Amino acid sequence: MKKNKRKRKITKILMSILFIILLALILYNLYIMYKNIDISDDLQYQSTRTSLSTDYSQTVETVTKNSATVADMLKNVTESVVGISKLTTPGGSILNNVSSEELGLGTGVVVSDDGYILSNSHVTGDKYSTCYVTINENTYKGSVVWSDPDLDLSITKVKGNNLKYVNFADSKNLRVGEQVYAIGNPIGYEFRQTVTSGIISALNRTIKVDESEQVSYISDLIQTDATINPGNSGGPLVNSVGEVVGINTVKITSAEGIGFAIPINVVKPVVESFKEKDSFEAATLGIYAYDSDVAEYLNLKNKSNTGVYVSQIIANGPASNSELKEGDLISSIDSNSLSTINDLREYIYNKLPGDVVKLEVIRNAKKLDIEVTLGKGQK
Repeated sequence: MKKNKRKRKITKILMSILFIILLALILYNLYIMYKNIDISDDLQYQSTRTSLSTDYSQTVETVTKNSATVADMLKNVTESVVGISKLTTPGGSILNNVSSEELGLGTGVVVSDDGYILSNSHVTGDKYSTCYVTINENTYKGSVVWSDPDLDLSITKVKGNNLKYVNFADSKNLRVGEQVYAIGNPIGYEFRQTVTSGIISALNRTIKVDESEQVSYISDLIQTDATINPGNSGGPLVNSVGEVVGINTVKITSAEGIGFAIPINVVKPVVESFKEKDSFEAATLGIYAYDSDVAEYLNLKNKSNTGVYVSQIIANGPASNSELKEGDLISSIDSNSLSTINDLREYIYNKLPGDVVKLEVIRNAKKLDIEVTLGKGQK
């Protein structure tokens, strides 16, 4: 028994000695390792503060710069926004202290340095009409050189030089939620060149218009919640870099924050033609048509296909001499697919009377290819 106790005591002592030796070795190795570390005063490094105050000040600075950029952009665009009236006043300028109801005041935007003004046809009147355009407090007598009442767009020419004009965006690239600004002359002098902001609320909208006991539809509109009031008609809707994406046309009077603009792409060929040649020779298919969704709403077609629905063929027009029929759905023109009536308009505006176009038509669930020689339009 005593022998066993002595043996266990010796074992404990040996284990303790081994533990002390092992601990000493570990401590020695740590000492050697840290002793060899070289701390240099010349070490180069970068540090970044992450305090809330620093980040906040940078954010404020960025917001301030962005706000200044937007303000500068809007100032530049506003210089190209004009007042338009069918009447003039003894004082010359239509942008004086007279109500818009008395003057029929509307808005336009300069699209060339030599005096072409883009607006709504309901603001300027039909082709060959006379209207009065005020640019930077100077009023010019303008002549309407092109007008499309169905599209509600017009171009007026004034005798001006070195005028500041706007740039166009590609309205096909618009996205819902994109920031936009509407500029116009609501109500009268006190509120001329008013800027309102909002977003693109929806695209390719169709609205029903009741005027003079006649019902019509305006298709492919840009919907925005930027405030549009009477007098804003014909003014530009611009994006965040100051490019015109549309021309303001109407608003829903029974609701707030629902206004509409005509996409700028549809009128680009017309504007470019006037800028290059001082003229525009309109070509036409000689049809009345609806977007496919309008035709569907009117129970004129089913949901199976998209395109342009032919509601009427004009007597003695270009299409009347072809195999095209009322009720046909034009799905493409010269292999360019059509989704909206503005797709068709934009393509035809790039053609000339006498050009032959090839239409792909859906009739009774069958596809047909029909050629039509374009005629001369009256717009």
